[in-house]
Amino acid sequence: MNDATPAASIRTPHFEPEVVADQLRDGYWLEAADLDSDGRTDLFGYGLRLGEIYWYRNDGRWTRRLAADGIHMPVGADYADVTGNGSFDIVVCHELYGPIGTIVDPDPEGGKISWLENPGHPDKDSSRWRRHYVGRATGMHRLRAGYFTQTERLEIIGLPIVAVEDVHSLVPVVMFTQPADVYSAAEWEMTVIDNTGFRMIHGAEKKHGIVPGSSLDSLLLASDEGVTWLYWDDKRGGWRSENFGTGELTQFQSTGFRGSGDLNAGSLGDDPMAYVAAVEPFHGNTVAVYTKPASRSGGSWKRTVLDVYGDPNENGEGPGHQIVCADFDNDGDDEFLVALRGPWPWQGVMYYKAIDAEAGIWAKWRVAEESVARIATADFNGDGRLDFATIAYAVDNYYVAKDAKIVLHRNRIAEAQ
Repeated sequence: MNDATPAASIRTPHFEPEVVADQLRDGYWLEAADLDSDGRTDLFGYGLRLGEIYWYRNDGRWTRRLAADGIHMPVGADYADVTGNGSFDIVVCHELYGPIGTIVDPDPEGGKISWLENPGHPDKDSSRWRRHYVGRATGMHRLRAGYFTQTERLEIIGLPIVAVEDVHSLVPVVMFTQPADVYSAAEWEMTVIDNTGFRMIHGAEKKHGIVPGSSLDSLLLASDEGVTWLYWDDKRGGWRSENFGTGELTQFQSTGFRGSGDLNAGSLGDDPMAYVAAVEPFHGNTVAVYTKPASRSGGSWKRTVLDVYGDPNENGEGPGHQIVCADFDNDGDDEFLVALRGPWPWQGVMYYKAIDAEAGIWAKWRVAEESVARIATADFNGDGRLDFATIAYAVDNYYVAKDAKIVLHRNRIAEAQ
């Protein structure tokens, strides 16, 4: 891990907001990807209620186009070149809940995963993205597409959050492998990675290049069990999981939730996973950071609580929903962002910078004030600096933000010095 950062070298974060879309009827998910292959990163996003997935073209006006509709309750998503034609397609899981519309009510026939075929015609407003079926597992809530065990065929790892039996029952981690013909396949082959180790998986982040000696992708999972790293071990020819910490445990008696809700890993110096930042527990109010043992050769990771944002509400939930790690000030170290859904003052985006991560010392700023469910990062204008975009949290039965919108926050850190 790197030495402590001198205070005089810290660059004050500043981001300039730009509204991409306002007056949203619902809001939940957001991703950044170059969907029209023009070299500029676009956005796609949606809420849970309307079943409409829109993408926003990075053309100076953020032109909105409907990619797909009629998708019942889309939840988690990712993107990948499923067809191999050089264009990104959208992968989405949907039909999570039944009539009640909460985690106590998973649809026993739902939990489906589909991929939406990019038509490659961004100038045609009427172009719908054709939907193809991948597979299903009850309670499907998150997914990540990548190359986790090999590099020949795309793999989609699906992560349910709840089971039919009970909210806190064990859920399976499953993987779907790309078929030879993605156009005609009725569904993708599914294998079970783990069905004995996880309950209530809420956060899942794909990480590339952090498995020693491997070019494969791996996953960080936030669940009842806390913070877990799941990866394929080529030497053993099997999956391995490492738990870095058990998460938030003190609220369990009053809220019924424990562990971690979302997470991400940050690099410091030459270490690609020097720390893991988490918001805890499920829909939690606590921000914690896990750092490696000083020797890196063994021992337990150290958990440091940085902030607690308000008290849990009547449903046992707090405002935290996502963690993003990235190098925004171009100094070689990753900062991390926390998405807070609200209500005020517990909403917006908080920016954390390591002063001495090993000692648990971090600087903090609020860099956005609107309700935020998800954050997507990219260099949207090609100036060599990472920007971030947000979408409001507007989900019935959980929290509905006022004035829900998608906002791009342009990186102006250099100008702020």
